[in-house]
Amino acid sequence: MPSPHPRRPLSRRGFLAASAGTAAALGLTASPARAVGGRRPFGCFGSPAARRTARTLYVDPLGRGDHTTVRDAVAAAAGSGWTLVLAPGAYRETVVLDATRTDATWIGASEDPRDVVIVHDTAAGTPKPGGGTYGTTGSATTTLQADGFTARWITFANDWLRADHPDITGTQAVAVKVQGDRSAFHHCRFLGHQDTLYADSLALTAFARQYYADCYAEGDVDFVFGRATAVYERCHFRTLNRTDLAAAPYGFVFAPSTAGANPFGYLVVRSRISSEAPDASYKLARPWVPSSDPTARPALVVRDTRLNAGIDAVAPYTNMSASFPWQSQRFAEYRNSGPGARITVPENRPQLTAEQARSASRAACLGDWEPWRGEC
Repeated sequence: MPSPHPRRPLSRRGFLAASAGTAAALGLTASPARAVGGRRPFGCFGSPAARRTARTLYVDPLGRGDHTTVRDAVAAAAGSGWTLVLAPGAYRETVVLDATRTDATWIGASEDPRDVVIVHDTAAGTPKPGGGTYGTTGSATTTLQADGFTARWITFANDWLRADHPDITGTQAVAVKVQGDRSAFHHCRFLGHQDTLYADSLALTAFARQYYADCYAEGDVDFVFGRATAVYERCHFRTLNRTDLAAAPYGFVFAPSTAGANPFGYLVVRSRISSEAPDASYKLARPWVPSSDPTARPALVVRDTRLNAGIDAVAPYTNMSASFPWQSQRFAEYRNSGPGARITVPENRPQLTAEQARSASRAACLGDWEPWRGEC
């Protein structure tokens, strides 16, 4: 719904003031001092992407911007190069950024991802009004198909809970599905349980490059998954506790489905994995070889990362299907630390050599695209 005064969009100063008012009304904080990972943002509103231009739209649920919903703002921002600045609030909606809306930027106005939350509560097994169910892809709160997407200081969430729906067996509930090439997320959060962050591509032959810096993701089953070429740098992954299971494993952090022709899958570097669950109750990863691509060879490198005791150090990997054992895939580690990284059974924890590790870098994975330049 457009603002009653669409001809005079708020200035940056006016919108930040309005954002502070929105935050107070919602019981949120609009302070720019907090950031995921403990880093203070450097004030990216001074950057060209964030300055007010003819292709900037302000979104405020209280009606003091150009639109009150993200979905309406996306619909209005046809073509390339639009920036959406989101005031603090809980945007309960589903959003699709289609492939035609390239080089879009979404910015949380308060510079704190806890303040700006795009959230919905759909699961794969949720019945559709016209019959059938949504499926994993259809459960996504936010679907991002366009190349060149950037998000800063935003939370993407799916708050569907198993306990509230004991009759539903399709419990995958995606917070965000990312399919575009050159998709970057800085200081963002991804909240859910099963299949939280779907880092994927538009086609089997598309090696979509994605970059996640200083982000936070939480969940239980395969909560970071898909076939993208994705780098996770200085990120925090947290495994959730479960009361619906009597025994471990409670879940799996990563489930890549990398195409066999793709030399790079997921790279996790200088990050950490924590847990609210009992010790050794989670596996680090399992390979996903989907029926749509039986030639997939899932790839994951976790390096220079701290793994807490929630990760099973004796057997950190397991199979999703006996037909595709994890030992036949491309899983490796390098210089990890913490109790979950102990090498007790060497054959269960493939390690890169120093020479191999030099090729397991963000530059090697992402090529000539350098989204960390001018990071905030």
